[in-house]
Amino acid sequence: MPVKQAEFFVSNSDPAKCPKPDRPEYAFIGRSNVGKSSLINMLTSRSSLAKISGKPGKTQLINHFIIDNEWYLVDLPGYGYAQVSKTEREKFAALIDGYLTSRPNLLCIFVLVDSRIAPQKLDLDFMANLGERGLPFVIVFTKTEKLGPTKLQATLETYRDRLLEDWEEAPQFFVTSAVTAVGREDILSFIRPLNEGYKKK
Repeated sequence: MPVKQAEFFVSNSDPAKCPKPDRPEYAFIGRSNVGKSSLINMLTSRSSLAKISGKPGKTQLINHFIIDNEWYLVDLPGYGYAQVSKTEREKFAALIDGYLTSRPNLLCIFVLVDSRIAPQKLDLDFMANLGERGLPFVIVFTKTEKLGPTKLQATLETYRDRLLEDWEEAPQFFVTSAVTAVGREDILSFIRPLNEGYKKK
């Protein structure tokens, strides 16, 4: 079932000022320029819900969107953007960390990685940190329309092999394309039972 309604709810720079944690919540995060805004727009079938920019590092706030008046989709600042000062990077890191560790209704973190790029230390370290803290996450491969089936499969296997060097079991992953809408139903189907489970608590 597609998303019927998706609306911007609030932006802020303080995790303590996020909306009341009364609905299930899912955060989307990745390195700058990974295609996060395009993916969010594809998932919600809204062409301009999340603002797309050609300039990396555009998202600098915690952005909450309310979906079908039932759950929150959260657009977080990208990490690893080099074209800002060390102080700014530290500020974003503290903002992200504060958010991820303070939301009792955060059911899953979607970590986006560019399918065209080999496993990056920055992404692997970020995932390892989530795992060490016991924060649930899945991996979302973006921009897969730019790869042929053989290359895509090889990329997925390479990534899985690299993860298994550090993990007993590779995290769940999704293959997506904001251009062709591949992965939309897979991700929404993943979210639905989590929402149902949250309601029953």
